[in-house]
Amino acid sequence: MDDRPYHIPALLDATIQGLDIKPDGTYVDVTFGGGGHSRAIIGNLGPEGRLLSFDQDADAMANAIDDPRFTFVYGNFRFLRNFLRFYGAPQVDGILADLGVSFHHFDDPERGFSFRFDGPLDMRMNRRADHTAVWLLANLSEEELARIFTLYGELRHGRRLARAIVNERDTKPVDTVERLSAVAAPFIDKRREKKELAQVFQALRIEVNGEMEALQAFLRQSIEVLKPGGRLAVITYHSLEDRLVKNFMRTGNLEGCLEQDFYGRNLSPLKLLTSKPVVPDEAEVERNPRSRSAKLRLAEKI
Repeated sequence: MDDRPYHIPALLDATIQGLDIKPDGTYVDVTFGGGGHSRAIIGNLGPEGRLLSFDQDADAMANAIDDPRFTFVYGNFRFLRNFLRFYGAPQVDGILADLGVSFHHFDDPERGFSFRFDGPLDMRMNRRADHTAVWLLANLSEEELARIFTLYGELRHGRRLARAIVNERDTKPVDTVERLSAVAAPFIDKRREKKELAQVFQALRIEVNGEMEALQAFLRQSIEVLKPGGRLAVITYHSLEDRLVKNFMRTGNLEGCLEQDFYGRNLSPLKLLTSKPVVPDEAEVERNPRSRSAKLRLAEKI
């Protein structure tokens, strides 16, 4: 029996405090995973409270909470508004998104999320999705692959890596973790090997799952479904998503353009609750090293 944790929730206390949970409120956790954050939210609800938790990975269903106040939503949070309407909760008091990948995914060689184990390059959060990382590496053009590695992996040698993959696949598929790591090796700084390999895998994972597009759709809809005074809590782990969340919470739009009225007053529908993101303290990082890069941003619907 595998007794490893499905996931250890990052910044748990700060997140619950930031949501300012009302006992009779309705809350949403759009990244259920192992259910750590959701269980803490349920623990702060009264008999009339309600929690809806999303996850697109069928594996997460096994962690569902046996509680009449809990609803498991098997779906992608990019469809937040539609699912909330379907489940009779069109307006909510708080929303949480923990954008980190669960330990469960990183530790499963069959999923291909980590370079630590050899296995097939799947990388789909939703196993019903059409395209795996193997499909991308076999079918995308050099230009498309270069865009992914440069934009989503922020790799200095993204274009050269893309060219190497296209050349390599002409003779042998780049279809396993070991094969991709070998092709990438010449373009990795040995002093930063783990970090840069992680960036290669991150880039492919983001593209396979359409993570940035899903995040954008979620953020836009979050304003629509939050009640006035409702809280939005988002935990990010890399600079791409953090910049997007920071600018959105500051301005209320994805472009990050702060609009003002005639008198110079900000027109953003959100109010930032912290000037800087909340980050883990040393004790949390020691307990959970993967939380090191976590940043919690909080905003309130005006």
